[in-house]
Amino acid sequence: MNVYQEALSYLESHQAAAGGEALEDVFHEEAVSCFLSPLCSESIDFPDTPTPCSREEMLEKRLVVLRGILESEEVYLRELDALLAPMKALRASAGTSQPVLSSQQVQTVFYQIPELRDVHQSFYSGLKARLGSQTSPDIGSGQETVTSCSNSELEMGDLFLKLVNHLGLYGGFIENYEKAVEVVRKCTQANPLFRTLAETLYINGADKARTACTLEALLYKPLDRVTKTTLVLRDLLKTTPVEHKDYAALQEALRLSQSFLSGVNESSQSKREVTLTHGMRRQLMRDGFVVDASEGVRSLRHFFLYTDLLLCTRFKHAGRGKQDQYRFSWYLPLAGLRTRWVADHEHPPDTTVRLLTLRTKMFLLRQQLQQNPKGARGLTWTARNRKKLEQMELLLLTHSSVYRLDLHSPSGKSHTLFFSSLYELEEWRDTIRKLTTGNIETIPPDLLTLTSTCVKLRMTQQPHLHSSVAAEDGKSLCGTVSVAIHSASGLQEPACVYVCVEVDGYEFYDKRAQTHSSVRSLNPLWDQELSFQVDGAQKMMVLCVSQSDGEEAVLGKTTVQLDSTSLSCRWRRQTLQVGQLEVTLSLKYCPHPLEAPGTPIQQPPIFCVPIEKVAQQEGVLVPHVVRCCVEEVERRGMDEVGIYRISGTATDICSLKAVFNTNLREAVTRLRTAEVNTVSGVLKLYFRELPEPLVPPDLFQSLAKTLDIQDMNSRLVSMLSLLQSSPDVNRNTFLYLMHHLQRVAKRQDVNKMTLMNLATVFGPSLLRPPAAGLEHNGVTVDISKEVVIQVQVVFSFLQSNNLPEAQTSLPYDSDTEEETTHM
Repeated sequence: MNVYQEALSYLESHQAAAGGEALEDVFHEEAVSCFLSPLCSESIDFPDTPTPCSREEMLEKRLVVLRGILESEEVYLRELDALLAPMKALRASAGTSQPVLSSQQVQTVFYQIPELRDVHQSFYSGLKARLGSQTSPDIGSGQETVTSCSNSELEMGDLFLKLVNHLGLYGGFIENYEKAVEVVRKCTQANPLFRTLAETLYINGADKARTACTLEALLYKPLDRVTKTTLVLRDLLKTTPVEHKDYAALQEALRLSQSFLSGVNESSQSKREVTLTHGMRRQLMRDGFVVDASEGVRSLRHFFLYTDLLLCTRFKHAGRGKQDQYRFSWYLPLAGLRTRWVADHEHPPDTTVRLLTLRTKMFLLRQQLQQNPKGARGLTWTARNRKKLEQMELLLLTHSSVYRLDLHSPSGKSHTLFFSSLYELEEWRDTIRKLTTGNIETIPPDLLTLTSTCVKLRMTQQPHLHSSVAAEDGKSLCGTVSVAIHSASGLQEPACVYVCVEVDGYEFYDKRAQTHSSVRSLNPLWDQELSFQVDGAQKMMVLCVSQSDGEEAVLGKTTVQLDSTSLSCRWRRQTLQVGQLEVTLSLKYCPHPLEAPGTPIQQPPIFCVPIEKVAQQEGVLVPHVVRCCVEEVERRGMDEVGIYRISGTATDICSLKAVFNTNLREAVTRLRTAEVNTVSGVLKLYFRELPEPLVPPDLFQSLAKTLDIQDMNSRLVSMLSLLQSSPDVNRNTFLYLMHHLQRVAKRQDVNKMTLMNLATVFGPSLLRPPAAGLEHNGVTVDISKEVVIQVQVVFSFLQSNNLPEAQTSLPYDSDTEEETTHM
C-alpha cells in the first residue's frame, strides 16, 4: 500500500467522501514522484501497513527484537526478585507469637509468584544462551562478529511455545490478584511494621542503582507482563520471514497467547482502578496528534497524556460498521520525565524542494475548489478534491514540523516528538510540567486495556487539518498581516528575550516568525516588523522566549483573534498580557489576492552594500547585522579581555559573513554559538567593507576642524551639529554604536578596553576622507594625520555624556482614533 492509499484509508475512516480517481488532474506525473519520494516515507504510518524490506533486513530487525525481549526479561526478573524478597521473612514471622502476616495471608499475597519466576528464569536462560552463541565480541575491533550460527538459522520458537504453555500460572495469579491487593491494603493500614515493609521495597538495576517501589506496584508487574506477551509475539512474528523455521511455532504461540487473554476479564475493576500516589486515579488529561520520530522516521501518532504516563498509539481503522482501534506504540512514565525543546528551522535542501512542491499543489487545488463553491462540477468532484487537499495537508503536517521535543526517562528511554507550532508544544509541556510537580508513583499499565479504552476516552477525533474544518468565512484573513513588535516589560530580572509569532490558516506560506534576541535587559526593545502571507487566518499566537546558557524557556504565551472587520491597512497599537510580561506591538492587515508559493526569494547581500540600501530593504534605521552583533557582544562579551582589539579567526568570520549575506535567521542562530571574538570581528568587517564610510566623507574636513576647539563642550556641540546633517540611517547607526562602545568601556577594569582603545579600533573604519585621501580642494591628506583625525573624532564622540539616543526602526504611525488596548 503506498502513501496515497494510506492517506485515502485514513480519510475514509473519518467519513470523507470516497473517490477512486488518482491525482492526475492536479498533480500530473511529478506529483506521484513527490508522494513516493523518501520525504513521504511512513508519513501516514498505520500499523497494518507492511514495510517492504529484504530478508536480510527482516532478520536484522528480528535480532533487534529478540535482544529487546532479553533485556525486558532481565528487568522483569529483577522485579519478581524484589517482590519475593520479603516472602521468607514474612513466612518465618507467621509462626511466631507476633506475626506480621498470617500464613494464609502470606500464601494469598505471594500466590504463584515463585512459580512465575522459575518459568521466566528458564525462558531467560535459554534465550540468553542462544543469543550469546549468535554473536561474540571481537577483541581487536571492539565490534561484534557473526559466528558460524547465522541469523537465519537462529531458532527460538520452541522457547516461546514453552513460555506460552505456562500462561495458566498467570490465570491463577489473576484470579487471586484482588484478594492479594486487599490483604496488602488492609495490613498496610492496620500494621505499621508491614506498612514500612510494603512501602520500602527496592528493585536492583543493571548499573547497581536501586529503584524504590511499593508492594502493590510490584504485584501489578505480572499483570502488566502477561498483556505484553501478545504484543511481543506480534512484533517478533512481523520480523520473521514466512519461510523461517520459527514462523509456525511463533504463530501457534501467538494464537495460544491471544486465546488465553480472551478468556481473561481485561476490563475488571481491579485492573483499571490502580491507586496512584495519594489515592489519585489514572485519568486522561490531554490527547492529540503529534509527529513521532522515535524510530528514525516521522510518523503521525495519537498521544494520550494521563496523570502518570504518556501513551503513544497508532490508529487502526477497523472498517465500516466496526469500532476504530488503537494499537500500542510506546509509553513513558511521567515520574522523573525530563523535557527539552529546540527549534530546527532549516530543512535539508531536497526536503525543502518537496515541501515547496506540496504547498504549490495545495494552493492550486484550493483555488480550484474556490472557483467551484457550490459544486458546479459535481458533488463527487468536490468531495474527492477536498479529500485530496486534506491528504496533502496531512503530509505537510508530518514533514514540515520544526520544533523538536526530546523526552528523557530516568530508565534511559528517550523519544523525540515534532510540532509545527511552538504554542502547541508549550501547551503539552505545560500539562506535563503540572503533572510532574509532585511525587508520582507510576503503576505499570495494562497495555491492552489502556489502549483499547482510547476510542472511548479520546477527546480529539482526527488531526487538526485546516482543510477539513475551514468554512468560507468573511471574517477570516486573506492577504498580508504585518506585526511590529515594539517592547516588553514585567521581567523580574534582566534577560535576553525574543518574541515568536504564529498564525493559523492554510500552510501555503511560512506561518511563524520571530524577532532577534534582545540585549540582556529588564525592558527588552525590538521595534522589528514581521510579515505573513495568510489564507484563512483567524488567530495569532504570541510567545515570549528567554535565552540563557544555550537553553530557551517560554516565559508566556497568548492568542489574538484576527478579524478582518477590525483590522485595516493602518497600524493598530496594542498591549498584550503574555504570561507575566506586557508586550507592546502594532498590527495591520492588507487584503489582496495571493500568489502561488514559489521558491523563497533569495535574501540580497548586506556586506559591501551601501548601508542606506540595506536599511531600506530591512525597513529599519539600524541594520540587523549591527544590532545582532552588538547585542550578542553585550550578552556574553563585555568581560572578554581585548574585546574588539582581538579578532576571531578569519575563516570563522568569513563563514559567518557568508551566512549573513544569504540567511539572516540562520546567521542569528549561529551568532549564539560563535566565539565572541568572531562576532566582534564580523561587526568590524561590516563597517570596514561599506562602500562609503558610516560618517559621510564630506564631513571629514569639518569634523577635523572641530578638533581645534579647546573647550570640550563646545567641540561636542559642533560635532553633534555636523552629525545631525548626515542621513538618518548613518546617524542612528553611528549613535547606536557609540552608546554600545561606551557601555563596553564601563567594563574596562575587566576587559582592558578604554574609550581610546575602542576609538583606535573603530576610527579608521567609521571615518575616511573623500576620494581616496584627497580633500575637496585636491590637497593630499597625510596618512598619519588622517589616522589621528579618525581616532580623535570617534574618541571625542565617545567622551560625550549626552549623546542623543539612537532610533533603531522607522516610526509606526497608528490610527489616531484608536487607543492602546490591553488584552
